[in-house]
Amino acid sequence: MKEPQEWADIGERVRECRLAADLSQDQLGAALELDRTMIAKIERGVRRVDALELAKLSAVLDVPLSYFLNPSPQVVSRRAELTDDTVSDAARQSYRLEVALSTWLSDVRQLIEMGEFAPPGIDRYPESIQDGAGARRAALWVRSRLGLGFEPIDSLMRVCERLGQLVAVVEAPGEGASLIDDDLAVAVVSKHHDPGRRRSTAAHELGHLIVGDEYSTDIGIHVSRDGREAIIDAFAAELLLPAEALCSACPDGQIRREALVVLAARFRTSWSLTVRQAVAAEVIDKTAAKEMRRRNPTRAELMEAVGWAPQPDLEAVRVPPSYAHAVMESYKRSLVTVSRAVELMRGQIVATDLPLRDDTDLEL
Repeated sequence: MKEPQEWADIGERVRECRLAADLSQDQLGAALELDRTMIAKIERGVRRVDALELAKLSAVLDVPLSYFLNPSPQVVSRRAELTDDTVSDAARQSYRLEVALSTWLSDVRQLIEMGEFAPPGIDRYPESIQDGAGARRAALWVRSRLGLGFEPIDSLMRVCERLGQLVAVVEAPGEGASLIDDDLAVAVVSKHHDPGRRRSTAAHELGHLIVGDEYSTDIGIHVSRDGREAIIDAFAAELLLPAEALCSACPDGQIRREALVVLAARFRTSWSLTVRQAVAAEVIDKTAAKEMRRRNPTRAELMEAVGWAPQPDLEAVRVPPSYAHAVMESYKRSLVTVSRAVELMRGQIVATDLPLRDDTDLEL
């Protein structure tokens, strides 16, 4: 039986999930066929909910059932509380991402506890970083360490995995989020953006691991939150599109738009990141950059630049390869059900993709 404090924690999560879903207590009560006063009592932790009611809450609020039952990671718990007075679209998106992040961490932990998954060790940049130049050196350190040279990164998810960060592509709106829980680093990236932006987000979240974030002492405490984000953005840009690659594409010191489009297509970077990195590499000036930002390349231009070859990344693949293998092994050994295996894979597969088992009808 849960203790009173645990019921209060569940009630608090119900309240914040309701606010994130933009529902009133009356609306949530109607969906659950409960009076508004019952919802208020649940949120205050003075009314317990049974398994069926929790399942209904999960469905109506569009959050995994496990989110109500598992403790929050320490870093997620440091965020600002979601309240009626402070709720906004941005706050709702942030909360939904944090739910996805917490659930992702919980799922990874489950596979570890079942003995099916051994997460990679975290690889950190050995030097303290104080500015954008240091962040760019850290990005080149990553490329050197993984033998990437100055070539395009084929799979950013695999790069993150090799450095110890497990990335999942999730349905939640927003951009991305990450955390380190003891010896485990996880991140989520929203699928609700174009591939170039998803790659930028993933590289940014990797930067939080490699460079350090607001809960780390790796970045000087004199740097503001915006300053930290700018430093991590510099890391992400250099990781995805090294300045050396831009310089090599324009031996005369100035790069034409056509060559920049080819680089954006080959390195699969967003146009804004590509132009920003061209300024940082000093192959265009700010005036030229302003003009180029007005002329975003079309999809046809980008596809023509790579010979109409498909460029998948963070699209069909939603979870790291080693994690996907662990899920499949868990399924084959009947440690998880069909529905749970599909849930763990976050839309990368459907039930019919799984091989048949003798106990296919078994549900946990």
